[in-house]
Amino acid sequence: MSIPAAQHATAALLGRLAGRGPIETHISAVFVGADTVFKLRKAVRLSFVDFTPLAERERTARRELELNAPAAPGLYRDVVPVTRAADGTVALGGAGEAIDWVVRMGRVADGDFLDVVAARGELPATLLDALGDGVAALHAANPVVARDQACALRAVALGNSRAALDAGLDPPTVRRWLEGMLALLVRHGDWLRARGRVGAGAGGGFVRRAHGDLHLGNLCLWQGRPVAFDALEFDEDLATIDVGYDLAFLLMDLDVRAGRAAANRVLNRYLARTGDWAMVTGLKLFLSMRAMVRAHVEAAKLKPAESQQYLAQALAYQQPASACVVAVGGLPGTGKSTLARALAPGLGAAPGAVILRSDEIRKRQHGVAPEQKLPPEAYSAAASQAVFDEMFAAAGRIAAAGHAVVADATFLEPAHRAAIEAAAGGVPFLGAWLQAPLAELERRVAARRGDASDAGIEVLRQAVAADHGAGTWLAVDARHAGEALAAVRATLAARMC
Repeated sequence: MSIPAAQHATAALLGRLAGRGPIETHISAVFVGADTVFKLRKAVRLSFVDFTPLAERERTARRELELNAPAAPGLYRDVVPVTRAADGTVALGGAGEAIDWVVRMGRVADGDFLDVVAARGELPATLLDALGDGVAALHAANPVVARDQACALRAVALGNSRAALDAGLDPPTVRRWLEGMLALLVRHGDWLRARGRVGAGAGGGFVRRAHGDLHLGNLCLWQGRPVAFDALEFDEDLATIDVGYDLAFLLMDLDVRAGRAAANRVLNRYLARTGDWAMVTGLKLFLSMRAMVRAHVEAAKLKPAESQQYLAQALAYQQPASACVVAVGGLPGTGKSTLARALAPGLGAAPGAVILRSDEIRKRQHGVAPEQKLPPEAYSAAASQAVFDEMFAAAGRIAAAGHAVVADATFLEPAHRAAIEAAAGGVPFLGAWLQAPLAELERRVAARRGDASDAGIEVLRQAVAADHGAGTWLAVDARHAGEALAAVRATLAARMC
C-alpha cells in the first residue's frame, strides 16, 4: 500500500503533526499523534469506491463525522482542509486552496480497541452487556428505510464470491459457500422482504441506515464505555441493511475471536433491549455472509491462516442445527439466570440459544434498563400475564425458526409450565426445576446487586407458599451451580440436544 504521489505533501504535513508515519488501508491513511488522530482519504479508485475527486473526499469526510460523532462525543472532532498557499506552503486549515480534507479525532489508547481487548481475553460480562446496549441504542437512533433486503443481499453474496476468488480463496469452497448462501436467501426471501417494509401494519421497520462495518476493530473504549466508530460512510446502499445483519458482524467476530459464550451474551443482551426475537430467523444467513467478508479481506491482506479460519466459519454457519426449548424454573435465588446463561451458548445454532428471561421482558415492556427497579404496579396480574404472553409467543416463533430457546422464569403456575411446553411445538422440550434450602435462597436474594430481578426476601417467601415443586419437570439440586449445570446438560445430551 502507498499514498498517491499527488498527496505526498499532505502526508508529509500530517506525519510532522503526528510525529510518525501512517497506518494504511487500501483507502485511507491514519496518522496517530500524541493526543490527536488525522485520517486522510487516499485519492484512489477501486471497485467499491472512487476517492479520486477532491469533492468526494470532502463529502465522505463530512459524512463520517456526521455518522460517528453522535455515538462517540469527543472522539470525532471536526473536518479540516489541507491548504496550499500561493508560495506552495502546505498547512492544516490555512489560507489558500484546499488540496485535501482530513477528519480530526481524539486519540484512543492502543490497548482500548476491542479487537485488542478480545485478544487479551478481557471481555467481562459487564462489557459484553454494554456492547449489546450500545448497538441496540445505535440502531434505535438510526432512520428506518424501506428496502428489499432479499434482492440486496443476493447482490452482496455474488460480490463476496467474486472478491473471494479474486483474493485467491479455493474456488470449489467458494462455490459451495455461494450455493448455500443463495439457497438460504431463497428460503428466507419473504421474511427478508417483510423485515424491510415500513408503514402502519407493515410488520417491518428493521432495515435502517446502520453502521455497516461493525466488527471488533471498529469498536473501542471511550470515556469508560464501548462505542462504535468508523461507520461505513462512502456507500449508503452497503450500510442500509437489516439491523440483524449489522449486529451479525459483531457476533461473528466475537464467536471467532473470543468464543461462543461472548457472542451469545451480546446477542441476548441486544434481544433483551429490543425484543426483536424474529431476528434469529436470519442469523445463519447473516453470520455466514459476514464471515465470508472477513475471509476475503484477510486473504487480501495476505493472512492465510486468519482467512481460512473465517472461510471455515462461513461454511459452518450454513449447516443445520437442532432446535430445542429448555425451561428453567424455580423460586427466586435458585440460580435460574446463572444456569440459563451457562447453558445457552452450547445449544443449537450459532451463537447459541436465545434466552427469554421474564425479568428482562418485563423491564423492556416498561421502557427501562434490565437493572432498573420497577414499582409494585409493574407486577400486577395483568402486567405479569403480558410478560408470559410475550415469552410464549417468542419461544414458539424462535423454535419454529430452528433456533434453540432457554426460557427463564419462576414457572410457579402449572398453566405457565404447560404453556411453555406447548410453545415448543414439535421440537424437543425439557423443563428443569431448580431447588435449594430456603436459608440458602434467602442469602442469595439478599446479596443480589445489579440484577434484572426485583424479587426480595418477602417475594421469595410468598413464592415458597405457592411452590408446587418439580412436578413432571426434572428436579435439580441448585446448591452448587456447576453441579446443577452438569445435571441439566447430561439430561439434554441423553434426550435431545
